[in-house]
Amino acid sequence: MRNTPYNRLDKNNAAVLLVDHQAGLSSLVRDIDPDRFRNNVLALADLARYFALPTILTTSFETGPNGPLMTELKEAFPAAPYIARPGQINAWDNEDFVNAVKATGKKQLIIAGIVTEVCVAFPALSALAEGYEVFVVTDASGTFNELTRHSAWERMSAAGAQLMTWFGVACELHRDWRNDVEGLGALFASHIPDYRNLINSYTTLQGGK
Repeated sequence: MRNTPYNRLDKNNAAVLLVDHQAGLSSLVRDIDPDRFRNNVLALADLARYFALPTILTTSFETGPNGPLMTELKEAFPAAPYIARPGQINAWDNEDFVNAVKATGKKQLIIAGIVTEVCVAFPALSALAEGYEVFVVTDASGTFNELTRHSAWERMSAAGAQLMTWFGVACELHRDWRNDVEGLGALFASHIPDYRNLINSYTTLQGGK
């Protein structure tokens, strides 16, 4: 396996690419519980907004069986570039999408989507080939089964992509709790039930001081 240096995510140099989180494609996700998957996708969206990361939305053949983009993502990013690809399977083959990525001016790309071995892997590999740093959010990406998931992970990792979870992405971007305990804590609590207990305990103790 290729040894990739530890280059930390930098909130000033990162953009988020949400690729093909569409209603039809969502029905294909079987490697993660549907409710948990939806929660993870929305958690990634929330952290993108929290850190004010440029975010790009794209869909593939949405007038066909792949279906429309998740409504929550449209609502979360009303002003974000929205690239409805007419047919290109690899988002990187769409000129508008690539131009939107370049327009962010960021060199670190945080990517998630459906399905992992195609809609995530293809643009991730393409971006790596053009010199971008790529961070794949594994738990906000989904596919048919564990076999196809791990095949995709291995292919992307071998090419230099870094595999992370949305929680890891948030923590690496934040760097230091003292930057904002309440804000990040609230984000975590809204998506991780057990973390809600931790934050409730913390706020109770703070209130008693």
